[in-house]
Amino acid sequence: FYRGYKMNKLILTYSKSTLLSVVLGAFLTLQAPNVYAETNLSAREIMERVDVESRKSTDSAFTRMKLTTCKYGLSGGKVKCAEKARVKLIENAQINTGEGSQDTKSIAIILEPASEKGIGMLSYSYDDSDRDNETWLYLSALGKVKRISVRNSDDEETESASIFGTEMTTEDQETGKLDDYTYELLEFGTFRGREVAVVEATPKKHRISKSSYGKTQNWIDTERFITLKVQMFDKYNNPIKKLEVGKVEKINDVWMGRSLTFFNTVSNRLTNMKLEAINFDMDIKEDFLTQRALTDQAFREKFLKDLRKQAK
Repeated sequence: FYRGYKMNKLILTYSKSTLLSVVLGAFLTLQAPNVYAETNLSAREIMERVDVESRKSTDSAFTRMKLTTCKYGLSGGKVKCAEKARVKLIENAQINTGEGSQDTKSIAIILEPASEKGIGMLSYSYDDSDRDNETWLYLSALGKVKRISVRNSDDEETESASIFGTEMTTEDQETGKLDDYTYELLEFGTFRGREVAVVEATPKKHRISKSSYGKTQNWIDTERFITLKVQMFDKYNNPIKKLEVGKVEKINDVWMGRSLTFFNTVSNRLTNMKLEAINFDMDIKEDFLTQRALTDQAFREKFLKDLRKQAK
């Protein structure tokens, strides 16, 4: 559910950088424009390592997660919900497919609240830049499947589709497609006590019309190659959204964030995604990851019941 769990269209708006920080940042960029000194990896190679690690979290994985969304504000110097939060409990199954297991198929089904139970989303993500990702949304109340189209025009007002009404979008959950972007190493230092490289990703011309972002800046843990923070900008270079990864754990030899928070700094809304449970090496049938699983409750529950049994 993110670009590297890419998961997926989350941070308080900060004041503009001081002149000193700009000068220091420029100095660091000039000293090492594309190479991280200690790892000797280019910005592109760092992101390739992140992509490899992120795919491990989608390999035959069955997860249960809680999505909490609300309008936020500051209270006592801390970010807190300023209204009653909307909470959804979701089960998600995903596998890596295609040549070299570079593609991903996943399905997410809402379990709670009861009024939204059965709403589902099916996603196929392709590594090939020439092949658009595919997403289908099923609204149980209407009994209809709707295909969500990727952006295909220069209309800058178009937004990527929200995932279940949260501040996460289909674009935020993409993986792969590294050739759609150019990468630059802005600086390296520490973030929350971890050594990081800050890599800026800018969509290429053929990608920009399909993206809600003009660029992203990614804080990458250079030991574990996991993204700890992402700042998203619009096409006018305004910060509009931020993702922060909370608790990081090593699960089944895979480093991953157990809590991710997306902050929409335009609407002052946030979504926290907390992994309640995750199981790897699950026997997930590719036949399950189809539109039939969205519309056929008996078919869907048969597979989910088996996955829950495996997870025990």
